[in-house]
Amino acid sequence: MMERALGRHAAPFQSAQPAPRLPWPIYTALGVLGALLPALGYFWALALWPLVLAFAWYERRSWGGVAALIAGALAFGSLSVVQARPDPLTPWHGAVVTLRGEWDGQFLTLHDPPARVVLSPRPAERRGEVSVRGRLLPPRERTVPGGFDQAAWLRSQGGLVALAPSAVLVGAEVRGAGEASGVKSRTQGWFERGWAGLSPEAEALLIGLELGDRSGLNELESQDGGSVRDDFTRAGLAHLLALSGQHVTLLVGALSLLLLRLPLPPATRFLLPAAFLVFYLAGLVQVSPSVTRAVLMGMVVAVALAFGRGRPEPLGLLALIATVTLLAFPLWVLTPGFQLSFLAVAGLALVPGVMARLPQDWTRPGWRQYLTGGVAVTLLAQAATLPLVAGSFGVIPLAGLPANLLAAPLMTLLVPLGFLAGLLGPLGTVLTWPLEALAQVLLNLAHWFGRWPVLPWGAVGPGGYAAFALSALAGVAWLRGWIRPPVALGTWLLCALLTALPSRLDPPRQLVFLDVGQGDSTLIQAPGLRVLVDGGGTPHGDYDLSRTVIPALRSLGVSALDVVVATHSDTDHIEGLVGVLRELPVGELWIGQRDPDNELLAELLAMAEERGIPVREVRRGDYVQAGGVRLDILWPEGHFWSTEPNENSVALGITAGEFRAALLGDLPAPLEHSLGLGRLDLLKAAHHGSRHSTSATLLTQTAPADAVISVGYNTFRHPSDEVLTRLDAAGVRVWRTDQQGSVIWPLP
Repeated sequence: MMERALGRHAAPFQSAQPAPRLPWPIYTALGVLGALLPALGYFWALALWPLVLAFAWYERRSWGGVAALIAGALAFGSLSVVQARPDPLTPWHGAVVTLRGEWDGQFLTLHDPPARVVLSPRPAERRGEVSVRGRLLPPRERTVPGGFDQAAWLRSQGGLVALAPSAVLVGAEVRGAGEASGVKSRTQGWFERGWAGLSPEAEALLIGLELGDRSGLNELESQDGGSVRDDFTRAGLAHLLALSGQHVTLLVGALSLLLLRLPLPPATRFLLPAAFLVFYLAGLVQVSPSVTRAVLMGMVVAVALAFGRGRPEPLGLLALIATVTLLAFPLWVLTPGFQLSFLAVAGLALVPGVMARLPQDWTRPGWRQYLTGGVAVTLLAQAATLPLVAGSFGVIPLAGLPANLLAAPLMTLLVPLGFLAGLLGPLGTVLTWPLEALAQVLLNLAHWFGRWPVLPWGAVGPGGYAAFALSALAGVAWLRGWIRPPVALGTWLLCALLTALPSRLDPPRQLVFLDVGQGDSTLIQAPGLRVLVDGGGTPHGDYDLSRTVIPALRSLGVSALDVVVATHSDTDHIEGLVGVLRELPVGELWIGQRDPDNELLAELLAMAEERGIPVREVRRGDYVQAGGVRLDILWPEGHFWSTEPNENSVALGITAGEFRAALLGDLPAPLEHSLGLGRLDLLKAAHHGSRHSTSATLLTQTAPADAVISVGYNTFRHPSDEVLTRLDAAGVRVWRTDQQGSVIWPLP
């Protein structure tokens, strides 16, 4: 009788352990994403709502759908507030102005009117009250394939209580500087005094690791002439320079070890790290998606442990922090920093499951556990962020795994010691020797692994993201035991093969006039022929245009160049080519005349020699032909040489079937007339539309239907009103890179 009674009640007792349900914050996070992404133009995200309702129905949680709706409404309201905020600097766009405000190393904060602006070039002063003069311009949208959307990124830096930077002060000239007045700026200045005895490289690294300011690493050259920051990117170590969970964990871990040795109540040992995190975010570092996510997660975990609630479930906590941060900063949802940070942590949440599925011999305590755990952490974090890394940087680092395994112990020592030195201020110089040694080892590690080959990648399209989602689903199914390992492995290999195939077997036949501001850069692309003519440059700025040109080339499917043409020695034409030769395989470098007194041309030729790239001095009559496209050198002719660089410009003619075009560099009008161009379909106006080129005589000779002017903000008044009037009178349609952005011209 008793046995039958127990048997009757056995089923209810067994059902007391239900199948794991979704943590409730996942509903709110999906609701926020389902409201923000469609409102920002990503209409496919409306599919999230059926997903929310399906989960709620499956788990019999009707309140889950209600919570998602409430969170979505709050997120939409937050977005509306941020987008409706007026820009007080709009009336002064385009004007030369003098501004005074607090410079924090990233933005200039004005008090009257209340606004924030970007300074280009950056002042030498790290922070403080500054007075600057320059031309105020609105930030640029994405105008280059695979390029950086400055306007969108700056808008994302504002939230419900933070103003978004609304303009760029170009040609920023510091007129006067004073001491930092803000609490955060003064705190950062105090920390920097603790690193004053370090070398410039080590100090810039510490400022990046501890304060999140990576500008110094951009300006520092590595051993082969590139930037130190590029070394970290190519080595798969770029995440070390973005304040994130690793940095916060190391600092909180060091503080917790110290507190364990003090006679403190158990709750205090957790509440003190939580208070430290409040100071860290509010009083020391710049607010960013990665550091905000890490600090908030750390605070929640510390408070939960202090009150005996145990460690929160990782994915639920991640979704909760995503909900909170997007309500405060709704435009963060489109930033790579937010996406990379949250996806990486989502990948790390799978580490325990993966470790449980591995053979026990691989996970025994000791060096095997450290090695296996390190490999799992690195691979899962990289796998979770793979499409974003490939699409954002244009390459997949192949050295990421060994580089991260070796960098991890260095970071374990460097981050806490660097913070301690900063906390001590001027007294922190007692730690100069160990910090210098550790920093140099990490810098050399990044440089060495940065020389490893990388897997070039272009833009990631919908098919790539679908393949990634299928791979992720196969991985989760394997962890859940739904499929066997060979099935999961086969799915991964198939998806990798599909994404590795080129989107088009035959490269497009086209001309691409890249928007590089006030400069020139043109890609000629056909099957078997990839030619880059010039690479842009910034004569009065601090930005390396190769960081625009190289991602654009990769986005267009170009991972190597047959020919690079340096038309002449002006900075706005060839400065960016130095980085192109350094980063991409190049068959030949073509130049017109050697200018013995030009340092930039000498640097370009030295880079060609270092990379083993043949240099050819071309003359009229030279040509190259492939894929139905012929490229002819029209100028210089014979032994012509001039002391005026523009007169030495390499001019090129392009023929594709019946189509004819000409790229004339910066040639002046008299030399344009001597080329005998004949009829043209497309003319690239010489010298950015200068009044000294593109004469009425030339337009009569060539009768082009269209003309492209490569131009940006400048003080030379390019393009000239005279040239625009001539083109209009000749019935020529004008395409300007400062108005249309990059111009892509298909070839027949």
